[in-house]
Amino acid sequence: MATEAPPPPRDGTGSASAPASPTTEQFVEVQEGEEFGELRRTYRSFAFPLTLAFIAWYLLYVLLSNYAGGFMGTKVFGNINVALVLGLGQFATTFLIAWLYSRHAANRLDPKAEAIRERMEADA
Repeated sequence: MATEAPPPPRDGTGSASAPASPTTEQFVEVQEGEEFGELRRTYRSFAFPLTLAFIAWYLLYVLLSNYAGGFMGTKVFGNINVALVLGLGQFATTFLIAWLYSRHAANRLDPKAEAIRERMEADA
């Protein structure tokens, strides 16, 4: 019967020791600290406006579909109408927001979160 190998260490030193676990008090202290507050503000300043904008865009599409059938049925070219263009725009917007969030997280959120994690593991 084969045994599983332990997960690789995070520090890249090759040692098999796991990082120390911070205590509950340390988590609460970090959560109430300015550094974590800045991380939360950075996340919220990106996520909330884009979420509200996307919900408004989606509701506009639904309302137009329900109450502006003539407009939505307007031919743009060939058999392509406004409803199809706006519907495909919903998909494009979803992927665009996901891509933008991925970039935002990699550039602004992950470095701050990594710094907090490293400091907590060093202090534990």
